[in-house]
Amino acid sequence: MPGHDSVRGRRTTERKGDVRERAILDTCETLLADKGYEAMTVGDVAQGAGITRGALYFYFGSKQEVVTALVARTVEHLWERSRATAQTDEPRQAIAAAMRRTVELWNEHGLVMRTAIDLSLTVPEIGELWTHTADLFIAAITAVLERAGIQSGTAPDQAPAMARALCWMIERTFYHASQESREKLQEASQTCEHIWLTSAGLIA
Repeated sequence: MPGHDSVRGRRTTERKGDVRERAILDTCETLLADKGYEAMTVGDVAQGAGITRGALYFYFGSKQEVVTALVARTVEHLWERSRATAQTDEPRQAIAAAMRRTVELWNEHGLVMRTAIDLSLTVPEIGELWTHTADLFIAAITAVLERAGIQSGTAPDQAPAMARALCWMIERTFYHASQESREKLQEASQTCEHIWLTSAGLIA
């Protein structure tokens, strides 16, 4: 049946495209570790992905577009792994779980997240992605604080403002810790967890 064969052919092409795109993004993440954003080139990415430069341009128009797509994939993964935090009933458990997941994600994708932070002020698409991700986490932190008894409102000592400060404090703490070692990430987690628990009034 010609129609059936046509559909099957299109599906095969789509799967092949997905595999190639994943290879491009995986290579980009590896190159961030090996060379850094400034030093790596489109040619490096294409070679690592096992395709020509021309084939890479079929998927992405520039190195910046590749990195933006990698950041998008990473923040989606980050949020998928962390969304349950906002739904955990007991605040202490929610905070502990959030810090564990944060350590895991910075261990796995720290270079991508550091690159996203570094480029967020100069690449609008990455800046929007990172800000949107922060807003999701601020909402999750706000929910945890409110379950711990912190009042909602607009004052500096109320849940939304405290959540925003905690979110950016956690980001900055892990950003610096990830430049040193996995041990520093664990120390960062303990520090941030203590500050969050204190802010929620769960420890003195």
